[in-house]
Amino acid sequence: MHGSVVNAEVTWAAQQTLRERLEVVAPNRPGFPPGPPLERVGFDDELAWIDPRLEPGMHLVGHSYGGVVALLAAARWPDRVRSLVVVEPPAFAVAAGRPEIERYLAAATRLWEHGPDDPEAFLRAFLEWVGAPAPPGTLTPPLLQGARRLRVEQRPWTVEIPLGALAAGGFPILAVSGAHEPAFEAVCDVLATRTGAERAVLRGAGHSVQRLGKPFDELVLDFVERAERLDSGRARG
Repeated sequence: MHGSVVNAEVTWAAQQTLRERLEVVAPNRPGFPPGPPLERVGFDDELAWIDPRLEPGMHLVGHSYGGVVALLAAARWPDRVRSLVVVEPPAFAVAAGRPEIERYLAAATRLWEHGPDDPEAFLRAFLEWVGAPAPPGTLTPPLLQGARRLRVEQRPWTVEIPLGALAAGGFPILAVSGAHEPAFEAVCDVLATRTGAERAVLRGAGHSVQRLGKPFDELVLDFVERAERLDSGRARG
């Protein structure tokens, strides 16, 4: 599950090692190229979209906004999820009240409520806020479409994450962060504490941890393989 601004092809471009070992299913979420733009989208729409695509036994991986969608989907349909990996999900509500979260959300509020109207200027400000590199030169049409969608999607910190359902889901969870922003570290730490998720930190790629390529792929492969063995052991038991 890719995040905001760019589609699945761009988000998961570095996952060659994963593709050599696993069948990788990476659909484009609604409103992303090459699909048509949307005027408004919320998490109910995202879940309605993923419902027919989430098949039993899948290992679900979500980056950023897609990580929030993945958390919600896994909590709603735990019987279909073999394991769950989330990479820096902006589920800031789970750690509400922490100073690093309140500081980060104050900056988000300023950006969304008082930031530039121009899609390109807004996207560059957003990328600086989230800790992702800004593209050089003029934005391409796909990036402009992603920038406009960013403005109309439901803000991820406004949704409640059902931590109890995730903890009781019966599938292993891995929360991955990039050691670049304390707010994302706090979210992943809370997920680990409240759901029993494993924690991993991979430095060097900021918010887009998956762009490290092989180190990220090997982390996910190890986790998936252990989840498979755990599932097989339960089946034999």
